Amino acid sequence: MRRLWLVLLVVALPALLVTGCSSSSTSSGSKAPVAAAGQNAAGAKAAGASADRQVVTDGSVDLTVTDPRETARAAAALVESIGGRVDARTEDAAAAGHAASAHLTLRIPANQVSTTLTTLEGMGTLQNVSLAQTDVTGTAQDLDARIGAMKISVQRLEDLMSKATTSADLVAAESALNDRQMQLESMQAQRSLLANQVDLATIRLGLYSPGEAPAKPVDGFWGGLVAGWNSLVDAVGAGLVVLGVLLPWLVFFGLLGFVGWLVVRQFRRWRPAKHQVSSMPPLPPSMAMSPLSAPPGPPYYPAGPPAPIGADHPQG
Repeated sequence: MRRLWLVLLVVALPALLVTGCSSSSTSSGSKAPVAAAGQNAAGAKAAGASADRQVVTDGSVDLTVTDPRETARAAAALVESIGGRVDARTEDAAAAGHAASAHLTLRIPANQVSTTLTTLEGMGTLQNVSLAQTDVTGTAQDLDARIGAMKISVQRLEDLMSKATTSADLVAAESALNDRQMQLESMQAQRSLLANQVDLATIRLGLYSPGEAPAKPVDGFWGGLVAGWNSLVDAVGAGLVVLGVLLPWLVFFGLLGFVGWLVVRQFRRWRPAKHQVSSMPPLPPSMAMSPLSAPPGPPYYPAGPPAPIGADHPQG
């Protein structure tokens, strides 16, 4: 009997061990899918949160290139090929005082900003790059909520207008409806602009030439004549600019002087002439001098040489 129990125990013990191992593996295996499912759910939630995130990307890139105009054309073609656009483009040719340059405002799809910037940086020598991202998720959600509430308000006002029984109620409901519709359109425009900024990043691209255009040398009589004519034209142009600046002032002061001259002239014409009055008081009649009452004194002789003696009595 004991031998029978020993045989049964020896046969059953491996079976029990196998069963325990399988159960432990089964329990551990059942826990693993649960953990994996939890991780998948957390990842999906994070992915959904990142998908709902609204970000506005804005930046600038400065490059030194051999030909700014040709590089500008290549950059514009690149951006348009990936679904973007060029909002602004300015090209300056090389001159004696400054180098050639080009400036572009690029709108690049938000999901291709990194690859596009890498391609743009390969078009020349990178001088400066800056990139900033602004999270506008809260603003977008607030606008969406306000737009939804305003749509409900507009719908209610439309229902009130349909049920209005008096003209006063109809006018009041129509005025309120117009106000709500204007607010709704304004918020929808803001939301559309925000969505455009989120979908397309704004990158300002500056392209600069490494050197300046050389000035043309003066050669021979004809070159000197052309240079002299150009200098004369520049001098005359500068003089005309100065004259144009001074001409309004000259006209103003000329008119002011002419008006002053007219006023002085008119004043002199209106002023009466003054009579000349002797400063000495008149003499009384008793003291008035006459030839007969002349005071005594030495006789008066007219100027001239004295007559010779005996001139009045000629000799016989």
